[in-house]
Amino acid sequence: MASKLAFHQRHPLVSGFLILGLMLIFFLGLSSLVLRSCTSSLSDKRSFISDRKEVIGVIEVKGMITSPDDVLEDLATLGENKHVKGIVVRIDSPGGAVGASQEIFREIAYSSQKKPVVASMGSVAASGGYYAALGAHKIVASRGTLTGSLGVILKFPNLQELYKKIGYKSQIVKSGKLKDMGSTDRPLTAKERELLNNLLANVHQQFIGDVARRRNIPLAEVEELADGRIFSGEQALEAKLIDKTGNFYDAVRLCAGMAAMEVELPELYYPGKKNIGLLKTLIRRNFDDVFGFLKKATPVLVSELTVGP
Repeated sequence: MASKLAFHQRHPLVSGFLILGLMLIFFLGLSSLVLRSCTSSLSDKRSFISDRKEVIGVIEVKGMITSPDDVLEDLATLGENKHVKGIVVRIDSPGGAVGASQEIFREIAYSSQKKPVVASMGSVAASGGYYAALGAHKIVASRGTLTGSLGVILKFPNLQELYKKIGYKSQIVKSGKLKDMGSTDRPLTAKERELLNNLLANVHQQFIGDVARRRNIPLAEVEELADGRIFSGEQALEAKLIDKTGNFYDAVRLCAGMAAMEVELPELYYPGKKNIGLLKTLIRRNFDDVFGFLKKATPVLVSELTVGP
């Protein structure tokens, strides 16, 4: 007599749907848990340090400065939290957009009215990177840090000859004679160049004025330094553009001392960095793995640019 068939053998279609349903429930439950973890970690950065007595907040400004939003949010968060006794702004940037750099500078200066703020310069903190650092009470840089570059630059590519070779022609309809200023198919007119020179001169004077005011250096002396040149950390110290030479932890110790903290090297808190949630961690890890593979596979296409003396 044949043995009785199991349920999944007698009803394979139903069994299949049951298995798929269980897998879907498991997936939805896991997704909900992950999203809840991510949301809770990003919704309120203040909660991560509510159980700590005294910390130094660290905010990183890295790469080209294009959007100030994250830095402004972190500065506001740390400035309001009573557990954060001081802030170190770690800058490793060659500069970027003037408006974004000025926004960060202004918010750092505002935060420095509430608690000690120290700017710590990495390999490069020039142009807009230096501009941002001006808002801090003190500026610390390594002896070999590249900084300064107190100038403003605006570039427009002129592809007129290339367009002639490939037969490209543009047709422009404009409401004002200066509306297409900077077009790539022609050189700047005398009027356009004059207007842009005046624009850059105005922004340059804003930069010079903020350096003179924040660093307490006579305006005439700053104007001599503000020709776009870069300085080493040692040269910047001699020119009074920074306060002392040292590394990141020297800046932390300085900030802790200014805040009259009991420990020389207190606990550090990075808002939105170390507590970013499981989902974001997985995404970042997968991206890093893919990027690492591409870098090994295509060393010509994925390269690194370094700047040195």
